[in-house]
Amino acid sequence: MSKHVKSLIIDAYRKRLAGVSEAVLVNVIGMKANSAVKLRAQLRQKGINLLVVKNSLAARATAGSPLGALFENVSGPCAICWGGDDIVSLVKEVVRVAKDDGFKPFEIRRGLIAGRTMSPEEVEEVSKWPTRQEQLALLVGQIVGVGSRLSGQLLAIGGKLASQIDKLAKPPEEQGS
Repeated sequence: MSKHVKSLIIDAYRKRLAGVSEAVLVNVIGMKANSAVKLRAQLRQKGINLLVVKNSLAARATAGSPLGALFENVSGPCAICWGGDDIVSLVKEVVRVAKDDGFKPFEIRRGLIAGRTMSPEEVEEVSKWPTRQEQLALLVGQIVGVGSRLSGQLLAIGGKLASQIDKLAKPPEEQGS
């Protein structure tokens, strides 16, 4: 490959990966064409990108960027996955695909999360974390739960007071015991 072609590929990688700071490196080599098309469609539906790269050119393109550490000491063919709602949802989807027998040669090689490279086992551990939406739902539930409990306690006291006032407002014959 000529230097000019290599520089064009490096520029294309830079443009495509601009702004990406967290990603997962996977192996898709050996996957049948129909499986690859199905995989890309499933990932695209979730907003996840998959790009098969030449390691040496990708390393040059990402040098000095947050993704630079992802391509250090990488050998063999690979592809990079990025996108999704957040890194946890990306990792959950990648782990799900890796466990699916329909995409058999697909395997996780390493990940880059918060500037730290992670082994496939660590990436799988991250997939067990709650996603951003799940974390927000837990937080809202905790905030609303306290307010709801406080509201119930305040209303209960007000209800008791209102029933006592109502009881005293009735004539003595209707008050009962």
